[in-house]
Amino acid sequence: MNMRAGKLSAAELDNIMTVVANPRQFKVPYWFLNRKKDYKDGKFSQVVSNQLDMKLRDDLERLKKIRNHRGLRHYWGLCVRGQHTTTTG
Repeated sequence: MNMRAGKLSAAELDNIMTVVANPRQFKVPYWFLNRKKDYKDGKFSQVVSNQLDMKLRDDLERLKKIRNHRGLRHYWGLCVRGQHTTTTG
């Protein structure tokens, strides 16, 4: 599809929303999903909008709770992914 969102009909929009909500039913590969190997159930899934924010917040809270290195860096407000912090960060 090479159409802008405003030009889509209601049926086309429903089709897109269905594929985004249930990608595994439409044979979307695992590596394309945005939630890989969930901590609690170990499954791959596609999470959208508020659920995505909630899952990210829960992951960060879990890292802080277990006092993981990454969680502590988040807690202290420092760079997490190995950036240099000499002048900024």
